Amino acid sequence: MTEKKPWHGVNLATTLPINPDFSVNYDAYAEHIRFTTDNGVTGIIPNGSLGEYQTLTDEERKRVYLTAVEAAPEGVAVIPGVGAYGAMESVRLTEHAAEHGAPAVMLLPPNAYRASDAEIIDHYRRVAAVGLPILAYNNPIDTKIDLRPALLAQLFDEDLIVSVKEFSGDVRNAYEIRELAPGLDISIGSDDVVLELGINGAIGWVAGYPNAIPASTVELYNLATSGDPASWAKAHEMYRDLHALLRWDSKTWFVQAIKLSQEVAGVAPAGITTRPPRLPLPDEVRTRIISDTEAVLAKGYR
Repeated sequence: MTEKKPWHGVNLATTLPINPDFSVNYDAYAEHIRFTTDNGVTGIIPNGSLGEYQTLTDEERKRVYLTAVEAAPEGVAVIPGVGAYGAMESVRLTEHAAEHGAPAVMLLPPNAYRASDAEIIDHYRRVAAVGLPILAYNNPIDTKIDLRPALLAQLFDEDLIVSVKEFSGDVRNAYEIRELAPGLDISIGSDDVVLELGINGAIGWVAGYPNAIPASTVELYNLATSGDPASWAKAHEMYRDLHALLRWDSKTWFVQAIKLSQEVAGVAPAGITTRPPRLPLPDEVRTRIISDTEAVLAKGYR
């Protein structure tokens, strides 16, 4: 049996409650962590893309992380995102995480511009020098940098990363990653490939929609990663029911979409918004997300 590591299981990329005046609602954030972990989430990842890290000051990011640490129950890993435009900023955030007991960090490649492979590797070297395990985050859709399987293998061979959040949406990558870097742990990165990567041996899920329906999505993950064909059949049934909702996680409006689904599901305070540059959803998109969420709730998913 594979040894359980902090980045294994359902690690929730938490949304961040933003008040109408654009301040952070830290109390609501702590309550959200308690709610989702009570419903099966096994780890918390603050300051990821869903947490709108790009719009936060360094001090806000540190306070968000420490709020998560304080709110998470014993045994729940808190792995902060430390992505930033510059490597030195990521280093400083990683040092802060290390000082407060983080078991690992999640790190995007440099994304101020389309960096070269040499620059990407240097970025990971500088952060790895702090001494914490790193979960690479491959999101070529938003960062315009693709951590290709061969590049991930280079990073892994140099002991710079232990895992990858695979958000490319290309399920073929998992097979090539396993061929080129068989020891690299693969985490499901986008909610709409949970079944495909789950049955292919993913050991974790850096998840979005468990923010809104944690119990059902955790069950889906456990079934998909069980290795049991009978469980896979049940997972497939759930996946068909949930997929129209899960695919919002990989859309441009993913932050607003998941926050809206939380509101519809009754698991977020009223009036929670997003920080600029994110704006309220277009009416037709909002209507579709509400409809997709209500359809899932009507079937008993929670």
